[in-house]
Amino acid sequence: MSGTARKLGVLAAAGALLAGAAGCSSGGGSKTVEVVVGYQSKTINTVTAGTLLRARGYFEQQLAELGKQDGRHYKVVWQDYDAGAPITAQMLADKIDIGSMGDYPLLINGSRAQAAGGPGTRLVSVTGYNLLGALNSVVVPKDSPAHTLADLRGKKVSSSVGSASDGTLVQALAAAGVTESEIQKQNQQPAVGASALKAHGVDALAQFVAWPAAVVFAGDGRLLYDGAALGRPTLHGVVVRQKFGTAHADVVRAFLRAQDAATRDLNQHPLAAAQSVAEATGLPPEVVYLYNGPNGVATFATALDPRLLAALRSDVPFLASVGVLKALDLDRFTDPSYLRDSGVTDGEPARIAGTDPVCGKPVTDPALAGELWYQGEQATRPAADPTCLLKAVKAGAASGGKLRAAYVPDAATGTRWFADQDWWVRDGDAFRPFTTEDGAKTYLAAHPSAVRLTYQQALDAA
Repeated sequence: MSGTARKLGVLAAAGALLAGAAGCSSGGGSKTVEVVVGYQSKTINTVTAGTLLRARGYFEQQLAELGKQDGRHYKVVWQDYDAGAPITAQMLADKIDIGSMGDYPLLINGSRAQAAGGPGTRLVSVTGYNLLGALNSVVVPKDSPAHTLADLRGKKVSSSVGSASDGTLVQALAAAGVTESEIQKQNQQPAVGASALKAHGVDALAQFVAWPAAVVFAGDGRLLYDGAALGRPTLHGVVVRQKFGTAHADVVRAFLRAQDAATRDLNQHPLAAAQSVAEATGLPPEVVYLYNGPNGVATFATALDPRLLAALRSDVPFLASVGVLKALDLDRFTDPSYLRDSGVTDGEPARIAGTDPVCGKPVTDPALAGELWYQGEQATRPAADPTCLLKAVKAGAASGGKLRAAYVPDAATGTRWFADQDWWVRDGDAFRPFTTEDGAKTYLAAHPSAVRLTYQQALDAA
């Protein structure tokens, strides 16, 4: 064989090897299709497209059924991140096919993908949302002198730039008359910021779920600002590389059916789902259940709700004004066809129900209903209203029960929070909890006869 022939043979063999290797990825022609899913395990508003979905194996089950139909083998690769920005970077590099992230990261994802040219990315579903914005909050150390956001002037504030919570921070500061330049923003990942707050390395932490409640539950901080005070919807959703979606639309539809199964699982068995997520993430189950339980801070559903799309549309000019995106064709970025063609329809969200065992009242109003979770019990106890909840806590203590957590909604915003971390007000015979000092003071100013109480004073008076 001549030298030229040998070289050609080597090149042919190398080409065959490369072709075979490409066939094992999501873009190849092999019967093996690899699907790379980027998720945020501790961003628990995305668990139905990440942590819970992975723990339950719903996506793999859907792909196994799909494989029976088309003869292919599907392999899922799960990649866990702390925030949405690195998921976007990997999607733009064609290394992640399906990802989940918050509203601002979603918009930045779409904008950067469109700017890069090509098919871009598509928003295909929602994971969870809060219509007032309570998924994002600001916490401070328990001994902080700060009473409102205005007190953060000149202070170090940890935030993840480009995240949904960072957007809430900037807009909330503006509403309080504080410009972004008047604080010392520290661009940090959530875990780094939480550690810095605990060590008093920063004066405040602005983050998304579940970090604010995790800090408060650990005794390392208190809630300074409830994002619901801003009154702007916040959400998390699922985004797909359109090149992958075009080649494997059936896989995207399988993912959405799996997400629907995880959503129904969470809504029908919220306590078990919270415990599963806690086990997978290391988060306290009491914190997970605060957000993901019935009447929780997050409502879990898959639909691209017009109210949420309207909120995204109004967010685009703001993000452009702060320089984090140049332009975005939201109509092109949003694609409801995958969800429609998957046959998914949302069920009912989880709600606290039953009869209050202490007051004997039916539990019907989500704006008032609370829950008590006792050690060793596999179900929570419902409370019809804040007064009944306080009475139930007293009754449980008298009988020797060990309370893991008591949850009650804010009297103004409806944000579910830990009862022992609330600011309590008594107005006549009614007891009203507020997540923040500012919220309680606002109510007291409008109701001169009402009085401020500590949690213990509220318990004693109930």
